[in-house]
Amino acid sequence: MVPHLITALTGPINELEQRILDATPVIERWFRLEWMEHTPPLYCSVDIRNAGFKLAPVDTNLYPDGWHNLSAETLPLAVQAAQAAIEKICPEARGLMIVPENGKPSSFYLASLARLQLIFRQAGLNVRLGSIDPAVKKTASVKLPDGEKLTLEPALRMRYRLGLKDFDPCTILLNTDLSAGPPGILEDLHEQYLLPPLQAGWSVRRKSRHFRCYEEVSKRFGKLIGIDPWLINPMFASCGEINIHEPAGLECLRTEVDALLLKIRRKYKEYGINEKPFVVVKADNSSRGMGIMTVRDAKDLDQLTQPRKEKGKTALQPPNGAVLIQEGVLTNERIHDAVAEPVVYMIDRYVVGGFYRVHAERDVDESLNAPGARFVPLAFAGGNQLPRPGVKPGASAPNRFYMYGVIGRLAMVAASYELEATDPDNEMS
Repeated sequence: MVPHLITALTGPINELEQRILDATPVIERWFRLEWMEHTPPLYCSVDIRNAGFKLAPVDTNLYPDGWHNLSAETLPLAVQAAQAAIEKICPEARGLMIVPENGKPSSFYLASLARLQLIFRQAGLNVRLGSIDPAVKKTASVKLPDGEKLTLEPALRMRYRLGLKDFDPCTILLNTDLSAGPPGILEDLHEQYLLPPLQAGWSVRRKSRHFRCYEEVSKRFGKLIGIDPWLINPMFASCGEINIHEPAGLECLRTEVDALLLKIRRKYKEYGINEKPFVVVKADNSSRGMGIMTVRDAKDLDQLTQPRKEKGKTALQPPNGAVLIQEGVLTNERIHDAVAEPVVYMIDRYVVGGFYRVHAERDVDESLNAPGARFVPLAFAGGNQLPRPGVKPGASAPNRFYMYGVIGRLAMVAASYELEATDPDNEMS
């Protein structure tokens, strides 16, 4: 399914789609060479926005959940990718332990864990769930809505290894974002593979660093296929640790917002785009869709110091600490008249599926990662992740999804640069 684009500005996206399709051999060779030099994250998901005149990633998650939202038909793709990843990391592997989030899991998160466990089990591994939550003292089974059972066991730390009472895995797969910092139980695991590495957690990771890496990738890719990198890259700025309730903090935010809006206006003028530019202000070190605000004018920031509620809306909640100011990218895609955005999922260097995040109560310039969102699987299955030459741009689901997959993989390349730059064992970091 290609969603309905309710914008007159489909020309540039169709032109970009055609350029990408024509350059497929060059693009795939470029990716192969990148993966010879850099190690992709074991898995990730990328939120993409299609404005009709621009297609860009707006968030890259290195601890993705939501696996149950992928179409069941994509499972063979995910299993093959998982097999390829494990063969590279630990060819003799028999066991994999997935470490889930701490706290009481939601039914949605449990469904995602079950799908992730199934993927690696079908890849030929004995897969068990080991919790590092201090509150988990004994093994517990949880029944899922589909009747399946999920068993959660307390993880045990040996000297240099992490496992379960009768289970000593080769690899530990983290599915928790470590926003509070890596707990001691995960440190100094010198005899096992820990993926993603600890520096991928939000106590170290910064969105501004990721998008700086993505900016570099988009420039090289733009030169490769002859496009303006802006068409696939959201411009951004950042303020360090600030307190928006202090004059200096708010002033930094105002200055950066003004400067970025000016840059966007110039680009809109260059391309004849009749939309009002906006930026998105969000925490620089968070995977959650909290504290995200849309700003069309620096004056909008005055609301931050005057908490109030508008009719039917909650007052803007500013992110605390380090702040990312990102060029806002409209989403002009619709599923049944509701605003939608594609989310692409990858394991190792392969696109394995995705879905549309759909939100009937959100507007085209708002984050859709919020309560009330629903999910419609992308049709990546059945060979649809491969482009079909000769089909008119905008008329082929496989071609549109191939384009999404290219953008997702560019973000994954940026993530590999980012992890290298923050690797404590890398002398260049």
